[in-house]
Amino acid sequence: MRTDPTELDRGDPLAAYRDRFVGAETPLVYFDGNSLGRPLRVTGDRLKSFVEQEWGGRLIRGWDEGWLDLPARIGDDLGRICLGAGPGQTIVGDSTTVLLYKAMRTAVAARPGRTEIVVDRDNFPTDRYVAQGVADECGLSVRWIDVDTTAGVTAELLRAAVGEQTALVVLSHVAYRSAYLADVPALTRIAHDAGALVLWDLCHSAGSVPVHLDDWDVDLAVGCTYKYLNGGPGSPAFVYARKRLHDRLAQPIQGWMGHRDPFLMGPSYAPAPGIRRMLSGTPPIVGMLALQDMLALLEEAGIEAVRAKSVGLTDYAVEIAGELLVERGVTLASPRESARRGGHVALEHPLMREVTAALWERDVIPDYRDPHGLRIGLSPLSTSFAEVRRGLETVRDMLDALTG
Repeated sequence: MRTDPTELDRGDPLAAYRDRFVGAETPLVYFDGNSLGRPLRVTGDRLKSFVEQEWGGRLIRGWDEGWLDLPARIGDDLGRICLGAGPGQTIVGDSTTVLLYKAMRTAVAARPGRTEIVVDRDNFPTDRYVAQGVADECGLSVRWIDVDTTAGVTAELLRAAVGEQTALVVLSHVAYRSAYLADVPALTRIAHDAGALVLWDLCHSAGSVPVHLDDWDVDLAVGCTYKYLNGGPGSPAFVYARKRLHDRLAQPIQGWMGHRDPFLMGPSYAPAPGIRRMLSGTPPIVGMLALQDMLALLEEAGIEAVRAKSVGLTDYAVEIAGELLVERGVTLASPRESARRGGHVALEHPLMREVTAALWERDVIPDYRDPHGLRIGLSPLSTSFAEVRRGLETVRDMLDALTG
């Protein structure tokens, strides 16, 4: 029986939140919230107020009046609302790539004598590139895990890859291509049993899938804030480090903001206590402003309710793809079981690159990932079920037009 998207939207307890996002009222179908989230309407007022009052009015005094504390304060909010992390373990600053580098370098330094970094070949390119660079820089090697690109790293695969030479394991909570949802506690235990540290990439889960870093015994984690956290293009990333590691966090980019006393301006570097030592340069204050609005919204809605909506949207996308696209040769390249799937759905067909280009011209915005993958990213609070139906009907129409 065909599911009516109007009924689904009418029964959605989070439907009203959609009106809080810029552009959600337009006919455009946005299937790329897992790459760049829509801005919140209140963010325009926040930015204007910041320019006119804090920046324009208080000027340099703003640092003493709160800006210096903002990376840690927002980090604690992130930890409480989205990451299952106690205070003093998460901080915001730098890009995802820079924080991955810092976390990997500090992790391998904390495991002297070990010679390998374990990474899967389908991890996000930045994770793989940084891991290879750190290995080259530190005289280590990378042990690669081959995975099914429609799934991800399993316990069996990881157990076969780690050993007494493993210094660090680098994994993604949600696979960027397939949306495979990794079993973080089980994989973390396997890494720990081998004596290794583990670094989790949360870019495709933070703000969409509940995370419990403290309960899962995670060592280190890094994530971006411009996807499901709606921080805007280029908004800074975050890094989490478990408290037991703080005294051993020897991050390699020793800037003034990570110093014990940033304004001492002394001749030598002394790291700040706790997670603040992961900072390097001046915090990107303007880039953090939109993130605060989204965190407030997520706290209001509740991350478990957000996940329930995400599951509903992706289940519906899988259903509609089965109804409209399978007979046209489209295959599902994501886990069918929602418990093993994050917030997006990957669909494969040899013509998906051409389909994606045609969709963009018609204001249906997914993204494309090789091989032949159309990625449907469904940001829970800004996406409706009717939007999903309308977008996938357009995918069908473009396939029909291209295949004649």
